[in-house]
Amino acid sequence: MQLSHNEEDNFSLSRFESMLKTNDVLFFDSNEFENIINHYLENGKISLAKKAVKMGLAQHPSSVNLKLFKVEILVFEDKLDLADGILNELKELETSNEEIYIQKAQIYSKRDMHQEAITMLQAALEITLEDAEIFSLIGMEYLFLEDFENAKYSFMKCLEADEEDYSALYNIMYCFDFLDQKEAAIEYLNMYLDKHPYCEVAWHQVGKQYFDLKEYNKALAAFDFAIISDDRFVGAYLEKGKVLEKLKRYNEAIENYNITLELEDPTSFAYLRIGKCFEKLGCDDLALKNYKQTVHEDPLLDKGWIAITDFYIKKLNFQKALYYINKAINIDEENVLYWKRYAKINSRLKFYEEAEVGYKKSLELGNYELETWIRRCDILIGLGEYETAITSMLQALEFYPGTAEIEYRLAGLFFTTNKAEKGYFHLNSALKIDSEYYIIIEELFPNIFNRKSVRQIINSFVKLS
Repeated sequence: MQLSHNEEDNFSLSRFESMLKTNDVLFFDSNEFENIINHYLENGKISLAKKAVKMGLAQHPSSVNLKLFKVEILVFEDKLDLADGILNELKELETSNEEIYIQKAQIYSKRDMHQEAITMLQAALEITLEDAEIFSLIGMEYLFLEDFENAKYSFMKCLEADEEDYSALYNIMYCFDFLDQKEAAIEYLNMYLDKHPYCEVAWHQVGKQYFDLKEYNKALAAFDFAIISDDRFVGAYLEKGKVLEKLKRYNEAIENYNITLELEDPTSFAYLRIGKCFEKLGCDDLALKNYKQTVHEDPLLDKGWIAITDFYIKKLNFQKALYYINKAINIDEENVLYWKRYAKINSRLKFYEEAEVGYKKSLELGNYELETWIRRCDILIGLGEYETAITSMLQALEFYPGTAEIEYRLAGLFFTTNKAEKGYFHLNSALKIDSEYYIIIEELFPNIFNRKSVRQIINSFVKLS
């Protein structure tokens, strides 16, 4: 009985693994070794692939293909000099082996020599019968160089050689998007759809382009065609739901998101969008139920926790909002969005010390918005932490030089801490920037504002009543 190709491969693999267990030495032809090595590489079993290469070369020391597998493993392990040496030897023996050029290109690429990698791949193009793979590799090298026009052209050539290579199509769209060529992208996709009218991936991409152009009805039609082409295409239902939200057709959006929950394992994104739709429809209980399901599916999705927190903030239920933002912080204490809300909620609850901690943490995590500096300063003033407030405002001034809100606060703080010379300096600076903002001194530092010398300076810029 003659074995099929797959059965032969499985038989060879079983024999090889049996040999490893028993330490017996069995003979395999070079093709068998190639199939065994390829299987291990595809499944990420590098150590077994290395053993197979070693044994293969022991039995077939002149096999170029086995040596190329050895090179591939060396490149994977970043042993580039060793790999390059073997390739140079092989190139002397076989100048027309495209794999030698491909592996040379891989080494150049790993050394960040992308133009040299492209040159090698172009040499491989001249001798290969499989254009698609080479054009794809060239396209990736151009992406490394951020040469998106040439990358786009290469992926187009790849798609011409293999019209069902959807990864090439996605890469083409990535280049169009980066180059902000929406109309050109649609034109290209329509040309592709003329040849492949039932390609759900292409229709999906057309829809995304129209969505970005805010042409929502055209986007909706494109996603409908994608669904007609493949009624189990989850991505099309998700994107259609997003369009329907933009059109304020929330019930229909919910229907589409629910379809995705039936077709595949539920996603936190779908639950979040369903919750948003229910909130827009005024169905608070259903909105909250879906927001909670969102964080159940993915506790690390900050948008889910923020949706619940903001829901309760809108309802002025700050205690509940604080409860959920604390849960979020316990999961990810490095998320600046959580700390900003933590600060604002505590401020509304008049827990000023906790609010100050929230704003301080936001700044430490890189949220250098002017509002964050100002809110923290005002809380520190209220807490009587004047020196800390001064330090914070001087740091803020480095990010926002020539800002009246900062200068007025520094003036008031320096006067309060009996550093009059610095107080006058910052007061004059503030008045020169924006004299109308003197009200900051009046509101935050009323005692300072009522000083005769301070009022005289302000009066020299604006007429006080």
